[in-house]
Amino acid sequence: MAALRLDDYQKQAIRSDQSGKAEAGMDLAVLGLVGETGSLLSETKKKQRDSRSYVGYEVSVLEEMGDALWYLATIAHHAGLRLSEIVQGGAGEGETVFVQLQPQSALPLDVPTVAFERTLLRLAGAVGRLAEDSSQGRGSAIGGISSRLSQVFDLLVEAANEAGVTLEDAARQNLRKTEDRWPSARILPPLFDEAFPEEERLPRHLSVDIFERTGGNGKQYVVQRCNGVFIGDRLTDNIMAPDDYRFHDAFHYAYAAVLGWSPVTRALFRLKRKSEARVDEGQDGARSILIEEGVATYVFGEAKHLDFFADRGPGQLGFTFLKSVRQFVRGYEVDACPLWLWEEAILAGNQAFRFLRQKRRGRLHLDLIERRLTVEDLT
Repeated sequence: MAALRLDDYQKQAIRSDQSGKAEAGMDLAVLGLVGETGSLLSETKKKQRDSRSYVGYEVSVLEEMGDALWYLATIAHHAGLRLSEIVQGGAGEGETVFVQLQPQSALPLDVPTVAFERTLLRLAGAVGRLAEDSSQGRGSAIGGISSRLSQVFDLLVEAANEAGVTLEDAARQNLRKTEDRWPSARILPPLFDEAFPEEERLPRHLSVDIFERTGGNGKQYVVQRCNGVFIGDRLTDNIMAPDDYRFHDAFHYAYAAVLGWSPVTRALFRLKRKSEARVDEGQDGARSILIEEGVATYVFGEAKHLDFFADRGPGQLGFTFLKSVRQFVRGYEVDACPLWLWEEAILAGNQAFRFLRQKRRGRLHLDLIERRLTVEDLT
């Protein structure tokens, strides 16, 4: 693998910058750097407090350093500086590579060392001075901000040395992370059941009618119909204060259409992949159905407080929220789907849900070829 240049990393990193342009973008990036420095300190505190019960410390340190590096590269970009220009003693001309900064091999960090803690505190101080300059409008002076960024960068390298990680590893992981969320090209992954017999595949095109009815006791419920045949059970909200959760199957159909994954839909249409026992049990079984219901419930709970994402578009759902959603399906095939595709599925499901909630009925069209879910009036 070729050594990664600082400026090449910066070019790839800023492609995912969602903070805007010029001074406003710089201010947001500075706030982000403050936050990531605080996160590094927080990880250290948790490791000290919880010791062996806190797992994932090393992974978290690498990720937080990558995020701090991303904000540093973004601030430099908004200031009109190349990342290589803020490195003390850099080779210049964009030739500086990460390995020049840390020629030693990385060592595992089992516990936070005293030196690491002190360097993080110095790093926090340097970032604080950078933030103060930005708040006072002194961030536009190239010479001044270059000096501040150099101090921060040097301390980040020092902290990485003491943590036993390399900034190149942190940078590469950060690029994979941003590509997962904001890809350079939106290439759809293959459908999970492509190699299975046709009778075990999710239909590539499917239309489902969903509508509300009122029972003799005045209780409202939702039923579904496909090709004139009623499917599934009557659905109610199952909560003390009604919230229209009975229309939530729109989420499952969105997962099926956009992600190509929905154990719930497979069970509903009896499309389990029984030709392979391990897949039938491990990917389409009862546990996976519960997992998907958990995802739908979590997404519904979050969306409920945000008008079911009525004012959100692609790229606007929270990164932490999307990571939490995918955390539910760790170990299952859909874990391979990128975060941007999860976002599309969640937005499509909520759009259909809002339609059903308003109209109380609708026809959902699933297109697994185009990875799209649409909804229209049901007369």
